[in-house]
Amino acid sequence: PAERPVPAAPVSAAVAAAPPEGAMSNGVYVPPSAANGDVKPVVSTTPLVDFLMQLEDYTPTIPDAVTGYYLNRAGFEASDPRIIRLISLAAQKFISDIANDALQHCKMKGTASGSSRNKSKDKKYTLTMEDLTPALAEYGINVKKPHYFT
Repeated sequence: PAERPVPAAPVSAAVAAAPPEGAMSNGVYVPPSAANGDVKPVVSTTPLVDFLMQLEDYTPTIPDAVTGYYLNRAGFEASDPRIIRLISLAAQKFISDIANDALQHCKMKGTASGSSRNKSKDKKYTLTMEDLTPALAEYGINVKKPHYFT
């Protein structure tokens, strides 16, 4: 005789249940299992430790001094240099994604216009506002051209 699996509790009941008394500590939610004191880490911290070690040796394109300056200007003071380097890396990725999207817009514009006279692989592209504006718009940054008066 095959054993029947025991049906799990409905997810909506678990989500709708209010957190037990004392589950909030200093504004941070503590799961019920951790509130009892039996905390068992589910995910190993080895990848995070390896990442932080690699971050110490990595030199981002955006210097730490530049990132630190703008963080301080925004009111953020980081005591750990790895945090500044992590933010530099995130900013570098953000700028790289925008530049790549602008390049794709430029390439699509070039293929749509039918200019197939120069099909070399080492064709040079120029970053223009016409290509950068839709790429930035994908990330929620609206760019308006300034009004020029003659």
